Amino acid sequence: MQAVDFNSDMGEGFGPWTIGDGVDAELMAYISSANIATGFHAGDPGTMRRTVERAKQLGVAIGAHPGFRDLVGFGRRHLNAPAQELVDDMLYQLGALREIARAQGVPLQHIKPHGALYMHLARDEEAARLLVQNLQIIEPTLLLYCMPNSVIWHVAKELGQPVVREFYADREYDLTGSIVFTRNVRALDPATVAARVLRACQAGLVRTVEGEDLFIEFDSICLHSDTPGALELVEATREALDQAGIVVRTPQ
Repeated sequence: MQAVDFNSDMGEGFGPWTIGDGVDAELMAYISSANIATGFHAGDPGTMRRTVERAKQLGVAIGAHPGFRDLVGFGRRHLNAPAQELVDDMLYQLGALREIARAQGVPLQHIKPHGALYMHLARDEEAARLLVQNLQIIEPTLLLYCMPNSVIWHVAKELGQPVVREFYADREYDLTGSIVFTRNVRALDPATVAARVLRACQAGLVRTVEGEDLFIEFDSICLHSDTPGALELVEATREALDQAGIVVRTPQ
């Protein structure tokens, strides 16, 4: 791999409250794409605007990061809802960020569902297909960030929506290729995370929770800003990529 996108979730505070270590402003200097919370799992209009402004200053591409309507659970609890309701909510959130960004003269590069909604779309064809069908109408060139070989990845490929496959630097994988999500992420060792990402980029392999290697293909690395010690993790990972001659840039 000679080049890769590096993305992180941003703007996930709310009002006067911050999430994680509150290092969004510093962390953004190391990434190429920012996923900006759009109000349902985190974020608010002012936070969205400030995050867009920071991304604009640094030349970081931005995308909408819609989640379940779940501020208390930070969008990491699965909520049962009809597919149409979920897609309505996602389009509402997409539109909110798009207008705030438009006022700053910044285009949206992508959309990336958050947390439990991301995993729901990875396996539920009805919701995935309805979302992609709507994107084909309103934003047919908008990049869709998703898991490789997931249901929504296949639907997007079928319907012609451009996709970006992700590798999660700070999450575990199992042998099915699924991400092992947890609501309480422990602190991670920066050198270990950086080495894991570099191995994925250079060899296409990741060690699973079962202790075996899994082949993986991806276009973008994701590292969550709310992971404890996120800034140190991102710094170490970016340094490893730079030293290996792997260019960090947007998918486009």
